[in-house]
Amino acid sequence: MTAARAFSPIEIKGDDADPVGLVTKALSDLQTELGVKIAGLETKTAERLDKFEARLNRPAANDNTDPDAAIERKAFESFMRRGEARMQADEIKALTVGTDADGGYLAPEAFGNELLKKLVEFSPIRAYARVTPIGAAGVKFPRRLTGTAATWVGETDDRTASAPTFEQVSIAPFEAATYTDVSVQLLEDNVYNLEGELAADFAESFGKAECTAYVKGNGTTAPKGLMTATGIAEVKTGVAADFPTTNPADVLIGMFHTLPNTHARNGVWAMNRTTLGTIRKWKDTTGRYLVIDPISEGAPLTLLGRPIVEMIDMDDIGASKYPIIFGDMQGFRIVDRVGLSILRDPFTLAAKGQVRIHARRRTGSEVTHPDRFVKLKCAA
Repeated sequence: MTAARAFSPIEIKGDDADPVGLVTKALSDLQTELGVKIAGLETKTAERLDKFEARLNRPAANDNTDPDAAIERKAFESFMRRGEARMQADEIKALTVGTDADGGYLAPEAFGNELLKKLVEFSPIRAYARVTPIGAAGVKFPRRLTGTAATWVGETDDRTASAPTFEQVSIAPFEAATYTDVSVQLLEDNVYNLEGELAADFAESFGKAECTAYVKGNGTTAPKGLMTATGIAEVKTGVAADFPTTNPADVLIGMFHTLPNTHARNGVWAMNRTTLGTIRKWKDTTGRYLVIDPISEGAPLTLLGRPIVEMIDMDDIGASKYPIIFGDMQGFRIVDRVGLSILRDPFTLAAKGQVRIHARRRTGSEVTHPDRFVKLKCAA
C-alpha cells in the first residue's frame, strides 16, 4: 500500500481575494484529480480481472487445481515413496490419519476420486445406486411398510383411524483389503508414475471384489448384494433353463409392467454381456430390434425406453438363474465407511529390497426398497 497523497491546504492571500471562488476552484481541482485516480484504479482492476479470468479458463495440466489438494497429494506421494520417518513436518500434517493404531493414512480426495472413476468401470452399479458416506460402524434407515388408509364417510359418520407402519434397515460396512509389493528403487525413482500405477492396481482389485458383492454378496462376510436381497418380486420365463421360443420378449414386457409407473420410468435393466447378446437378436412383428442402439456417442442401449446397464457379475441364462433385473437403482443403498486407507510396511520385505503397501476399504450395501425392483428367473 502506498501512502495517501497529501493535498495542499487552501491559501487565501488577502482580503481582496474571493474566498468562495477559491474554495470552488479548489474543490473542482480536487474532484478532477480524484476522477483521474479512480479511472486509473478501474483500469488496473479491469486488467487484473481479465488476467485472473484468463488464468481460470486456461487448461490445467491436471484436474488438481486446489492448492490444498495439491499439498495433500504431494504429502501422500512422499509418504508412499519415502515413508513417514523421512518426511518433513509440514508434509506429515497434510496427511489424513486413517487408523491411528497401525499408522495408516487415507488417500487424498483427488486420488480417491480417480480410484472411484475406475471402480465404476468394474462396478457400474455405483453410478446408479444411492451412495452415502457414514462415520460409524453401521447405519439404520427407516422403511415404510404400510401407509394411512382413507375411507369414504357420511357427513356425521365416525371416522376410522389409520397410521403408517415402519421398520428399520440396518447396513453394516465390510472390509475389503489387498496389498502390493513395490521395489524400493521404483519408489525412489521420481520419474515413476507411482500414483497412477497404484490407482490402476487398486481399482482392479477393489473393483472386482465390490462388483461381485454389490450384485450377489451374502451380507455376512461381504455387503448384501442386489440379487440376494429378500422381498424382490420375481417373474419366471416359463421355461426351465431359457426363454420361451415363441415371443420371448413378452417376458420382459411383463417385467416392465410389473412395477408401478413411478418406479418403471426411473428403472434400468441390468444384465451381463452374454445375456445382452441374446436379447439384442429379438425383433418385433415388423422386424425391428427391441434393443435400440444409442443415437449419440456415450449414451446407453435402451430396452422398452429404459437404459441397459452391463454388470459382469449377473448370472448367465440357465436353469434357476436370475439373468436380468429391472428397477430403480435408487432403491439400492451403498454406504462407504473408509474410502481408501494406505499402510506402508518397509520391514517385512526389507531383505528383498521391497516395500509392502497395504490398502483397505470399508463399504456396505443393502436393498432399502425392494418394491422398486423385479427380477427374472429362468424357471417353469
